[in-house]
Amino acid sequence: MGFLANKRALIVGVASDRSIAWGVAKAMHREGAELAFTYQTEKLRPRAEKFASTVESDICFPCDVGSDEQIDNVFKELDNYWDGIDIIVHSVAYAPREELNGLYLDTVTREGFAVAHDISSYSFSALARAGRDMMSGRNGALLTLSYIGSVRAMPGYNVMGLAKASLEANVRYLAQSLGPENIRVNAISAGPIRTLAASGIRGFKKMVEYYEKMVPLGRSVTIDEVGNVAAFLCSDLASGMTGEITYVDAGFNIVGMSDRFLE
Repeated sequence: MGFLANKRALIVGVASDRSIAWGVAKAMHREGAELAFTYQTEKLRPRAEKFASTVESDICFPCDVGSDEQIDNVFKELDNYWDGIDIIVHSVAYAPREELNGLYLDTVTREGFAVAHDISSYSFSALARAGRDMMSGRNGALLTLSYIGSVRAMPGYNVMGLAKASLEANVRYLAQSLGPENIRVNAISAGPIRTLAASGIRGFKKMVEYYEKMVPLGRSVTIDEVGNVAAFLCSDLASGMTGEITYVDAGFNIVGMSDRFLE
């Protein structure tokens, strides 16, 4: 029996079989959790349903996280399947592509700034608020995904770095708000992985090459490695952890300079 047996998890943000959210879903399924999924548009519905069937689920709902109405409706519909929910995984981020090309100050706009923060950060709060009643009395856990660009300036990450900084602050304030209800809130800051989202970052391949020279493990991390940590953080094994930003990045966050550059 896995350590997530009898747990029910909503996964928001599976975009492809290379996405971190899919790594999380696979790990949670392996550990015994029942899963439900969302998809952004009808065009993406068949893909979401295919992913769901792979992990023995037939629960999929439309959800554009920019709409409070759609977020609320997810939990109204989910109530027809489950009498409660234990885990919400938020794996959603977006900024207009033109804001990620060049230097931050040359590309940032008021509209792009607002969109990046709304979709990438506020939506986590919106999901937490909408799912709060269904998580009541269940030792629940919320999880989101961040990146080190939230605390360090990274080429091409631009306004998304600010949005991720907001998201990490969001984790801390949500943890404080929901702690009295025994609902924990954490984040994983993952290393760079070749996902669809990463493809929008200019020079990403060169960034990964630099990263692999810098990190103590000498390699990138995988969606499965991130998924394993996510499953742990959302399980009762991590019952004393909340408000944490946990790095799964092969040690990049601890390094000032790698010995490999001295060889």
